[in-house]
Amino acid sequence: MNEHKLKIILAILVGIFFAFVFIILAFVLPAKEEEAVLIKKPTNLLEEVSQSLREK
Repeated sequence: MNEHKLKIILAILVGIFFAFVFIILAFVLPAKEEEAVLIKKPTNLLEEVSQSLREK
Protein backbone atom coordinates (compact mmCIF):
# COMPACT_ATOMS: atom_id res chain seq x y z
CA MET A 1 0.00 0.00 0.00
CA ASN A 2 2.83 2.42 0.79
CA GLU A 3 4.41 1.77 -2.60
CA HIS A 4 1.15 2.69 -4.31
CA LYS A 5 0.89 5.97 -2.36
CA LEU A 6 4.52 6.75 -3.16
CA LYS A 7 3.89 6.29 -6.88
CA ILE A 8 0.85 8.58 -6.75
CA ILE A 9 2.76 11.26 -4.85
CA LEU A 10 5.71 11.05 -7.26
CA ALA A 11 3.39 11.26 -10.27
CA ILE A 12 1.72 14.38 -8.85
CA LEU A 13 5.06 16.01 -8.04
CA VAL A 14 6.44 15.26 -11.52
CA GLY A 15 3.29 16.69 -13.08
CA ILE A 16 3.57 19.88 -11.04
CA PHE A 17 7.27 20.19 -11.88
CA PHE A 18 6.71 19.89 -15.64
CA ALA A 19 3.77 22.30 -15.46
CA PHE A 20 6.01 24.92 -13.84
CA VAL A 21 8.73 24.30 -16.42
CA PHE A 22 6.30 24.90 -19.29
CA ILE A 23 4.83 27.98 -17.59
CA ILE A 24 8.31 29.45 -17.14
CA LEU A 25 9.17 28.67 -20.77
CA ALA A 26 5.97 30.39 -21.92
CA PHE A 27 7.07 33.60 -20.21
CA VAL A 28 10.73 33.42 -21.24
CA LEU A 29 10.41 32.49 -24.91
CA PRO A 30 8.82 35.00 -27.28
CA ALA A 31 5.66 33.85 -29.01
CA LYS A 32 6.39 35.56 -32.31
CA GLU A 33 9.38 37.38 -33.68
CA GLU A 34 8.66 40.75 -35.18
CA GLU A 35 9.90 41.20 -38.71
CA ALA A 36 11.61 44.42 -39.70
CA VAL A 37 9.66 46.25 -42.38
CA LEU A 38 11.83 48.00 -44.92
CA ILE A 39 10.24 50.83 -46.87
CA LYS A 40 12.06 51.29 -50.14
CA LYS A 41 11.67 54.55 -51.99
CA PRO A 42 10.93 54.18 -55.69
CA THR A 43 13.93 54.84 -57.91
CA ASN A 44 12.23 55.01 -61.31
CA LEU A 45 8.87 55.80 -62.89
CA LEU A 46 7.66 52.18 -63.00
CA GLU A 47 8.26 51.72 -59.27
CA GLU A 48 6.46 54.99 -58.51
CA VAL A 49 3.40 53.90 -60.50
CA SER A 50 3.45 50.47 -58.86
CA GLN A 51 3.64 51.98 -55.40
CA SER A 52 0.82 54.45 -56.08
CA LEU A 53 -1.38 51.58 -57.32
CA ARG A 54 -0.66 49.58 -54.15
CA GLU A 55 -1.61 52.52 -51.91
CA LYS A 56 -5.08 52.86 -53.47
